[in-house]
Amino acid sequence: MYTVYTKYPIRDTVYHMQPAILIPLCAFVFAVLLHLLALRAFPRLGLLDFPERYGLKRPRLPYPTGIISAMAFIVLFLLLEPPDRETLGIVAAIVMLTFVSFIDDRRPLPSSLRLSVQLCTALLIFLTGTRIFTITNPFGGIIPLDTWVIPSVVLKNPSLSGALFTMLWLGLTMNALNWFDGIRGQVSVVSLLGFLTIGALSLSPRVGDMQLSLLAFTLAGLAAAGLLFDFPPAKVVMGDTGSMFFGLMLGVLTIYSGGKVATGFLVLGVPLIDSVIVVLRRMLKGTSPFRGNATDEHLHHRLLRIGWSERQIIALTAVLGGSFGVAALFMSTVDKFLAALALLGIMLLLSVYSGRKFRA
Repeated sequence: MYTVYTKYPIRDTVYHMQPAILIPLCAFVFAVLLHLLALRAFPRLGLLDFPERYGLKRPRLPYPTGIISAMAFIVLFLLLEPPDRETLGIVAAIVMLTFVSFIDDRRPLPSSLRLSVQLCTALLIFLTGTRIFTITNPFGGIIPLDTWVIPSVVLKNPSLSGALFTMLWLGLTMNALNWFDGIRGQVSVVSLLGFLTIGALSLSPRVGDMQLSLLAFTLAGLAAAGLLFDFPPAKVVMGDTGSMFFGLMLGVLTIYSGGKVATGFLVLGVPLIDSVIVVLRRMLKGTSPFRGNATDEHLHHRLLRIGWSERQIIALTAVLGGSFGVAALFMSTVDKFLAALALLGIMLLLSVYSGRKFRA
């Protein structure tokens, strides 16, 4: 190994950064063109949403356009990454999840089937090599996740603890964004902020992975393109097909970045904590944690009921996610743990505020 010294370090840095700028820009333009095509093609194919299911009185919109982002990413991913087992495993997982989510958007499937597909998706990604081997203990030391290993040459000695943690994390990210899709545009904003944060983290000395930053910024380009069309007043609806895909990829990229789960949690803290609060509220009422109604559920529903506009709620989500995500880039593990507690406190206060305001 040797170092080449140049008289133009800034110029050379820009040169090496060109793919991280041009490819995401191409992804953005590609996705925008596909969305414009969908505005014409989806109605002709009968791919429209069902506002009457939710008591909404508005024209039907192209739905689910999330399939555009998923399919566009698969094409770009196969062009950017070598066709090894890990890459093909992620592609297969995306195809399986997208196919079932697309069907579910058109004709709702049993929750048990959807959950089974999510578990299979996460397990497939783990078994094909995308894994978290350790996580940092905020109180000091490292927590290994390569324990209880099952000897296997083909599967590279998978561990039960690693599989459980990976499946739990990917399940959380998928469902958190899916449940957070009560306001069109909200998933696109959270995804955009998340991918930009992971991309910036990948460029930092702590990770130093240009290829990962390229993937993150490419996904950010796809999320930004979707945001142009589903930001209120929305022209399309991404559906579970889109929210599940973006949630899965946010979870996968945090694994790619060396198990930066704490950073991922801060970026996705608003939908993750909101989901936990909703589940606990349902369980305290004695109802299923996976079923409920929109009258007393997610924070965005409660804020809508007390008079907040959709754009105001999205702005709140963007400020919280962006602030904690950017701060996480400069924090130690302990600081991230404290920041997560602070975000939890903010979310609890917002939940109490929206509940009392409504009852008043």
